[in-house]
Amino acid sequence: MSIMGTRVVRTEDPLFLTRGATYTDDLVDDRLAGALHATFVRSQVAHGRLLSVDASAAREAPGVVAVYTAEDIDLDPLPAGLPMVPPAMQRPWLARDTVRFVGDLVAVVLTEERYQGEDAAELVAVDIDPLPAVVTTADAATDKVLLFPEAGTNVMATFGEPAPANFFDGCEVVVTQPIVNQRVAAVPLETRATAAAWGEDGRVTIWCTNQGAQQAKGEIAGWLGLDPAQVRLITPDVGGGFGAKIGADPEYAFVAWLAKQAGRPVRWSESRSENLVGMLQGRAQDQVVTIGGRRDGTVEAYSLQIDQDAGAYPRVGLVLPTLTMLMTSAVYAFPKVHSYARALATNTTSIGAYRGAGRPEATAAVERALDAFAAEIGMDPAEVRRKNLIPKFDEPYTTKSGATYDTGDYTAALDRVLQAAGYDELRAEQARRRERGDDRQLGLGMSVYVEITGADTGFGAAESASLEVHPDGTATVLTGTSPHGQGHATTWAMLASEQLGIPVEKITVIHGDTDRIPRGGGTMGSRSLQQGGAAVHKAAIELVDLAKQRAAEVLEADPNDLEVDLASAGISVRGTPGTGVTFAQLAEKEPLLVNTRFEAAGPTFPFGAHLAVVEVDVESGKAELVRLVAVDDAGTIVNPLLAEGQRHGGYAQGVAQALLEEVLYDADGNPQTSTLADYPFVSATELPSFELVDMVTPTPVNPLGAKGIGEAGTIGSTPAVHNAVVDAVSHLGVRHIDMPCTPMRVWRAIQHAQQGGAN
Repeated sequence: MSIMGTRVVRTEDPLFLTRGATYTDDLVDDRLAGALHATFVRSQVAHGRLLSVDASAAREAPGVVAVYTAEDIDLDPLPAGLPMVPPAMQRPWLARDTVRFVGDLVAVVLTEERYQGEDAAELVAVDIDPLPAVVTTADAATDKVLLFPEAGTNVMATFGEPAPANFFDGCEVVVTQPIVNQRVAAVPLETRATAAAWGEDGRVTIWCTNQGAQQAKGEIAGWLGLDPAQVRLITPDVGGGFGAKIGADPEYAFVAWLAKQAGRPVRWSESRSENLVGMLQGRAQDQVVTIGGRRDGTVEAYSLQIDQDAGAYPRVGLVLPTLTMLMTSAVYAFPKVHSYARALATNTTSIGAYRGAGRPEATAAVERALDAFAAEIGMDPAEVRRKNLIPKFDEPYTTKSGATYDTGDYTAALDRVLQAAGYDELRAEQARRRERGDDRQLGLGMSVYVEITGADTGFGAAESASLEVHPDGTATVLTGTSPHGQGHATTWAMLASEQLGIPVEKITVIHGDTDRIPRGGGTMGSRSLQQGGAAVHKAAIELVDLAKQRAAEVLEADPNDLEVDLASAGISVRGTPGTGVTFAQLAEKEPLLVNTRFEAAGPTFPFGAHLAVVEVDVESGKAELVRLVAVDDAGTIVNPLLAEGQRHGGYAQGVAQALLEEVLYDADGNPQTSTLADYPFVSATELPSFELVDMVTPTPVNPLGAKGIGEAGTIGSTPAVHNAVVDAVSHLGVRHIDMPCTPMRVWRAIQHAQQGGAN
């Protein structure tokens, strides 16, 4: 019986639940003996001229070994990144003349003990002459206040051109709706942390929490001007990433530089409040959707305009609109599609990837647009979607926005969800509540989505793996992917076990050491199974081929007459199981090891449909999610238990964005959500039991037939819940509510509509 498709419980969990994980901050290593502790002094002003940094008192504080300010740094500024970004927008390691967000690095203190650093940092006197803060993209676009005057603009990059004036000519109905896809924080369980130690051989070993050791190593080496061979990067256990730990952060490289200057190892781990102002944040798009078509529900043209808040310094967030633009067409056969974007600098924390990274923003935009269009023409939103969906296809399909999808059946996904939810009865119940004037009104919201996974977005479309069987019958897999909650140790062992017959519990999966695994793409963009897993699958097949060649000599048989004997975990002559030689026995003679690399033919495009049911108390504005029914078609599923876990986590984050999560700044750029008392995220008590509907459409792009699943739940759930809240109060005249749909925001929308205002 095949292990594939079975609900294998995670093999890594017993260790996590007993001994506990070993995160970067937990490390005990001889190379870190006597390590100093770094404490960063961060700006408390969003925008201002840095007049002076007086560290004299801090240098005299107990336990202080050194204090560094900008004048002490001999490193080149961090590169602005992409060619389209003005070079003047480079980030200094420590602020020199200007601070540009609350959290900007101003100085760093090295102390013998961590607590001493917190005390000494408070003694660093920072004199800042405040400048007007640029907090919104609208303010940034005026260029009245420039973050980088020498650049002459706050625009970091533009993508495409605005839609032509006649784009909607001929449409019977045209609806335009501004949409805020608000800034959110990743809030991983483990905050950022790193440690660095230089060896006598002139190499530095860096430990840090990240989603891809090889990318992090490359970035750090480049920033420090080192030959990559001088850097070894090790990733311990990682307590969540959600995109914000892709690659390295400047602090990681800086700690390595500090260790070199001090001649001693250095460690750094940030507090939660520091994390909420310093770590890359997500989303932060101001959108304008315009949708036009006929009153029979046919959409003829769709336009999406994006202003991406990139934060104070250019990071990966500034290019995320390109993914949003690529997925603008979504699952719909709109005849005309247009998108345009610009990324703008603001006096806020920089934006990076966050679960879905550009794709949820595309889905949120088009799904709100379709509900607005349906409301304008008085048609059920399900029927509007069904009328415009791309028909089922088994061959590549290229959209108007330039994406080439692999396989899809979007109508079936929508129909399955509506049937499973009992859509007609839900609409009937909604009508009854409206007729009675109940305080708790029912809202139904849906989304049909497609996303791109496994794309080559600069991190590569290939993945490395090695597989070795040992004389004791155990096996080791080395992978270039980086697990931080996905269950790679279990799934990769399943893939090897399927080919070799070695039990899962006897297979160890190792990741995140660039000396042992020099090549790897890491974990992001829902690429792990379809590329990392496919590499392990390929390695297992190649190991079988190698074993057959060696077994042929032992058994004095033709390799073509040999086959895998899964029961004995070895090779036997075809038709005579139990008479061969085990992999372990072959490994006794010489290492039984293969190294391989799998390169995907292209990305995959998982899809699905979600239906959210909410109840809204019209007296208080409080919205409660009571049901979420979802199809997430990710092709072939290796381990349904783990896939469902990924779906559940995605739903939770998507629901949280729709209902309550939002990073806020005041007009002066001061963070209003810098603690977990101020920044709410969803817990199990706010969520119903999710109703999962299965659907499998394999892809031909990889031998597993698998598509990505890690971000799908986030992409489909947010617009479904958002639409449901608006739908619950639409009969009161409400046409739109910006996310998050907090009680105050919903209540105000109701009051405004009842007073005759337009939403």
